[in-house]
Amino acid sequence: MSILDKLTGPSSLFNIKDPKILTGPVLIILILAMMILPLPPFLLDIFFTFNIALGLMVLLVSMLTKKPLDFAAFPSVLLFTTLLRLSLNVASARIVLMHGHNGPDAAGKVIEAFGHFLVGGNFAVGVVLFFIFVVINFMVITKGAGRIAEVGARFTLDSMPGKQMAIDADLNAGLIDADEAKSRRKQVAQESEFYASMDGASKFVRGDAMAGIIILFVTVIGGLLIGMLMHDLPFSQAIETYVLLTIGDGLVAQIPALVISIAAGVIVSRVNTDEDVGQQIVGQLFVNPRVMFMVGGIIAAFGIIPGMPTMIFLPFAAALFGIGWLMIKNQKKLEEAALLHVPQSAATKEAPEASWDDVKQTETLSFEVGHRLIPIVDERQNGALIGRISSVRKKFAQDIGFLPAIVHIKDRMDLEQNTYRISLKGVEIGCSQLYIDKFLAIESGQVSGKLEGIDFVDPAFDIPSVWIDEDQCDFAQVYGYTVVEPSVVAATFLNHLLRRHASVLLGRPEVEALLDMMRKTDKALVEDAVPKLVSISTLQRILQSLLEEQVSIRDLRTILEVIVEHAVPQQTEWYSLVAIIRIALRGVITQHWFDNSKVLQVICLNSDIESMMMKAVTGGGAIEPGLANTLISQTQKAVEMQEKQNLPPVLMVEHVLRPMLSRMLRRQLPNLVVMSGEEIPPDCAIIMTSEIGATQ
Repeated sequence: MSILDKLTGPSSLFNIKDPKILTGPVLIILILAMMILPLPPFLLDIFFTFNIALGLMVLLVSMLTKKPLDFAAFPSVLLFTTLLRLSLNVASARIVLMHGHNGPDAAGKVIEAFGHFLVGGNFAVGVVLFFIFVVINFMVITKGAGRIAEVGARFTLDSMPGKQMAIDADLNAGLIDADEAKSRRKQVAQESEFYASMDGASKFVRGDAMAGIIILFVTVIGGLLIGMLMHDLPFSQAIETYVLLTIGDGLVAQIPALVISIAAGVIVSRVNTDEDVGQQIVGQLFVNPRVMFMVGGIIAAFGIIPGMPTMIFLPFAAALFGIGWLMIKNQKKLEEAALLHVPQSAATKEAPEASWDDVKQTETLSFEVGHRLIPIVDERQNGALIGRISSVRKKFAQDIGFLPAIVHIKDRMDLEQNTYRISLKGVEIGCSQLYIDKFLAIESGQVSGKLEGIDFVDPAFDIPSVWIDEDQCDFAQVYGYTVVEPSVVAATFLNHLLRRHASVLLGRPEVEALLDMMRKTDKALVEDAVPKLVSISTLQRILQSLLEEQVSIRDLRTILEVIVEHAVPQQTEWYSLVAIIRIALRGVITQHWFDNSKVLQVICLNSDIESMMMKAVTGGGAIEPGLANTLISQTQKAVEMQEKQNLPPVLMVEHVLRPMLSRMLRRQLPNLVVMSGEEIPPDCAIIMTSEIGATQ
């Protein structure tokens, strides 16, 4: 490709479809040229006029915009206009110093006009007026706008997590779609970037005001020295000539700077509405006629005081009374029009037709937090709980055998500020509190000291605990407490609830995903089992039954092999297959509760009670209420003894009795594990720690 082709090609600088792309580079080149190259007075007049027009344009645009983001380019405009004024100051100072001895029009007609017409040719008045402009701009407008921008940036950044959570909540509730949520998130990000940029851009205006003062002194002193030493001008003529030129130069630059500063104040101080600044002022200032009458009465009272200018105060008061009367008359007309044109009631309006889009599915898992807990679940604030929830789901999948549903996190204003709630399919399964600025000290059973803090009970293990400040963590560890972070407390509670409700979390999609994974390694086994022998719904019920009693389903291959070996199509009941599967998984069950120990310390039934229950089960009879109550109460005591000795709460019974006793006892004792002797590996020894039904 030739050089000519590169210059005229579709991506070259000379083949730009949108000329606005060149605006930034042209402005920068223009600013640098004015600083470096000497400009003739005529060209300088053009640039000064352009600067004034640009400042007025920016002010009007800022007043007519309805939202700050409608003028999102304002920080960049502020930077470019500041650089433009500074380059004009440099260019005009060069002309004043080089040609100021030639007369008042040496630096152009604009500077001459500002130096003579606005200040009457009196350089003392010009100096005072210039400093008044600088003080107004630097001390009042710029300082106030900068402070508003700083506070606005801080509060905007602090409110970002809440806004993002509100968007997520609306999206999850179906109030908005994904595209609108994406647009609102983009708007929130742009708003934070805008206020952060305004916070920094306001410093340019303050620096511009300081630079104007310094340039004034330098130009005046330099002009006096050049006029008297190089051009032999007397002191009186030199100071009058150069001071007037410098004051004119300073005023022609400070007036646009003042206009731009006002525009900055308007942008950062406005409130987001559907009205511009003028509509807001008129619509909110002239809204109450009583205000007009009260102000008019006060002004009239001033007018009748002896010595006051009565002919000024009284007409002004009359005008205020007239405005109030017109406002009352206008309000009456609006009320009459409203009575004549009664709007159609909401009950008679045609309601939009309902559709299937209005039906929203319940989230499987949701984690709702009060507003004080938002930082712990917000990634932008390095919320630690997000990563821990991911770790909990990963660990659950590794231990239990399937991946649980995604946890939907959202804030709820109806929750207390430090409260979080975990729901499963729309039903609350756990609720607790967190203090994100504290640590939880959990009693380990043997503590040697008392801690000051908020008394608490660990929700996962029901252990007495204390929320303490960070400076007490070392003392807590010395006293024997276990100290954990708030995110760990919530993640542990979530893990506890997920494992307890694992059977509910296993839905049809999860079962199908497990079968899809198994097909990758043993397609024939899956096809032989499902749906030839059992349906997917039956397999789901089998797996849920195992999970209800905390049996891992990681070994899906063994489960399917048992089904293929023992199931008869349309004849075998699912609970019969569960009993056989449990025997096949006895190694998994035993290892889960007893680790790798070969000595199992368990609770057993007295032979008499066991015989009575065997007769009831085999004979189809019911268990006597007295026997059931005795069984439950003694089992509860035995479980408490097991837990005190740090032993698993395992009750061993006959294989035939296991399903019935498990259903009956686990209603009252959810932590109880009921196993049969056939579910114990043959290489393990059994030690009876308690005997249910034994005589004292």
